[in-house]
Amino acid sequence: MIVGTPKEIKNHEYRVGLTPESVGELVAHGHEVLVETDAGKGIGALNEAYEAVGAKIVGTAEEIFNRSDMVVKVKEPQAIERKMLREGQILYTYLHLAPDPEQTHDLIKSGAVCIAYETVTDNSGGLPLLKPMSQVAGRMSVQAGATALEKSHGGRGVLLGGVPGVAPGKVVIIGGGVVGFNAAQMAIGLHADVTILDRNPTVLERLENHFESSAKVIYSTNALLERLVLEADLVIGAVLIPGAAAPKMVTREMLKTMQDGSVIVDVAIDQGGCFETSKATTHADPTYVIDGVVHYCVANMPGGVARTSTYALNNVTLPHALRIADKGWKQALKDDKHLANGLNVWKGNITCEPVAKDLGLNYVPVETALQS
Repeated sequence: MIVGTPKEIKNHEYRVGLTPESVGELVAHGHEVLVETDAGKGIGALNEAYEAVGAKIVGTAEEIFNRSDMVVKVKEPQAIERKMLREGQILYTYLHLAPDPEQTHDLIKSGAVCIAYETVTDNSGGLPLLKPMSQVAGRMSVQAGATALEKSHGGRGVLLGGVPGVAPGKVVIIGGGVVGFNAAQMAIGLHADVTILDRNPTVLERLENHFESSAKVIYSTNALLERLVLEADLVIGAVLIPGAAAPKMVTREMLKTMQDGSVIVDVAIDQGGCFETSKATTHADPTYVIDGVVHYCVANMPGGVARTSTYALNNVTLPHALRIADKGWKQALKDDKHLANGLNVWKGNITCEPVAKDLGLNYVPVETALQS
């Protein structure tokens, strides 16, 4: 199979779909790998590093898309990239289709086979290809929130850890999954006053056992959430429904009660965000203010720490990339029901039920695609 990796073109996105080490693995399996020139520059991987393991460096993204059987990316294809996709071509990347009807319709029109990292599952019901980026984003959310709280960035001028004689900042984390857990680790490490909210009893028990007295772990209700955001310095949105648009947990009316200069970080923005006032921002212009509250809603947070993120992502995406390349997409998905859950678009059809439901589109089961 010919596998291609273009340079990411989303604003301030420095990650790359394949590291030189991953390319070496694909080449060792007998595949041809095309890498767009300088695609790995953002992680310190120069063209020479790719050539040394057998990649062919090509000059343009157009050549990558024209020649590749499978395109491996990080972020969802931008409009100019979607126009280059062709029928039957495999696209293997993050998609986050539920809040993005324009991308969805373009992928349907392309006829490509689109496998989304974020809906691939594992035996425990987790999302292993999303997990490393959730870990990165969770940890970055506290880092970003702490910076936004500085007065020079529009915040209240609060140091999350406080100092002797001055109370620490109050951090409220909505959702106790991978993002929430990692955000809590960082906030506790800064000695902030941390509260984690969730509605899953198993999650609550796990968090309570892990953090013990260093964080308050509470069953979430609307009334409690409304009271806690009123007092919070930093609120982190970490709610995820696999494949579907994120629920709006904090309403505009709740936002109006928050303290001037308080900060919200919406890690769920890739799926539409869990604050009613959220809209996607970029690393170039990461924040905006509504009702005195600083909003940080960068849609590709892990791109800010591109080297760490790329290697963490390749650790989990490469094994599936090898299976797809070795067997072809259909056999690889037949052999692995968890990888099959990653199929979102197939030859003009939506094969991910939450996406179809959220966008009001016809749903075709993955089994139909595999039996065709």
